[in-house]
Amino acid sequence: MTWSGKEVRQQFPILQQKINGKRLIYLDSAASAQKPQVVIDALSSVYSTNYANIHRGIYRLAEEATRQYEAARAKIAKFINAASTDEVIFVRNATEGLNLVVYSWGRSNVGAGERIIVTELEHHSNLVPWQWLAQEQDAELSFIPVTGAGELDLAALPPLLADGRAKVLALSMMSNVLGTIPDLAEIIHLAHAAGVVVVLDGAQAVPHLPVDVQSLDADFMAFSGHKLGGPGIGALWGRRALLAAMPPFLFGGDMILSVRKERSTWNELPYKFEAGTPAIAEAIALGAAIDFLTELGMENVRQHELQLVTYALAELSAVPGLHLLGPAAEKHGGAVAFWFEDIHPHDIAAILDEEGICVRAGQHCAAPLHRRFGIPASTRASYYVYNSNEDTDALVAGLHKVIKLLRR
Repeated sequence: MTWSGKEVRQQFPILQQKINGKRLIYLDSAASAQKPQVVIDALSSVYSTNYANIHRGIYRLAEEATRQYEAARAKIAKFINAASTDEVIFVRNATEGLNLVVYSWGRSNVGAGERIIVTELEHHSNLVPWQWLAQEQDAELSFIPVTGAGELDLAALPPLLADGRAKVLALSMMSNVLGTIPDLAEIIHLAHAAGVVVVLDGAQAVPHLPVDVQSLDADFMAFSGHKLGGPGIGALWGRRALLAAMPPFLFGGDMILSVRKERSTWNELPYKFEAGTPAIAEAIALGAAIDFLTELGMENVRQHELQLVTYALAELSAVPGLHLLGPAAEKHGGAVAFWFEDIHPHDIAAILDEEGICVRAGQHCAAPLHRRFGIPASTRASYYVYNSNEDTDALVAGLHKVIKLLRR
């Protein structure tokens, strides 16, 4: 199947509107992607025709809602090539999934004096929970640094593994700021050779790349549905043996097998980690988003974005005074961040908004990474399946307007 960003754009109702009389150009998909009509329809259909609580009802509506909910789980398992559907746990978002791993696996497996390894690339959601765990368990938090070119300095990893104190390595599969795609195969190989568990933040990667968790050979991976065109829900994948040994994260209905006054026993996987009434319609609509991406083809998605980013990096590099962040296009995801020495990112975003262009300005929940490069903030344009080179042309034209208005 071949397609263009212009063709795909027609399937997203929100992108048909105009802002200030100009075509809406959405370049903030790293924060949250827009939704195709099929996802909107799926969400509406559940609430209009088939909503009921799942798993316990024995009437037709409840049974059909349960069937669709579990079918969505099966779609996710197939999409990421999980070994079984019970390795897929529904959560609110990648943040909750990562916190689940920290709280349930981390508190039971990381002790005083042991080492937690993260990277300087990390979103706060894959840094702050590990900071908390290190403080609570009196463990050591160590970092793989980022080079000036925006890549991980993997020469720093073997020394962190050598003394046997490392227990877990947590890293992003794709930086939400630099767009960097780390060499996951090498990193995971080194970590597992040292007996270290690997936790992947897949929030940026799963919407943009073919992801095969069995081939990756990691231990956990979390992602957010809203970043791949779905609604506000996410999923955590984990190795079944690890999940089975972990205590629950939350307590309440559906995660229990039996309850007595004195004690309770836990349900089987994945329900042990899904306490209370879940986001039923959102899970089903996430399945529709996965169907949409599967039809486009994830290899095609990657090639489309690689072409977009290659063009964007070339065009942006010619803008006077603009500094690009991140590696070369072939090691780059859909997020393109840049900065000017004399123009604040918030001013850039405000002026671009007048042109109907949506970009992100700030630290993008990655404050330590910005400090690494000695800048207070950056502007980020992030691409997805509905973008085209014309969007970059408009962005560049908008930046020239910014320069004209603000540069003295």
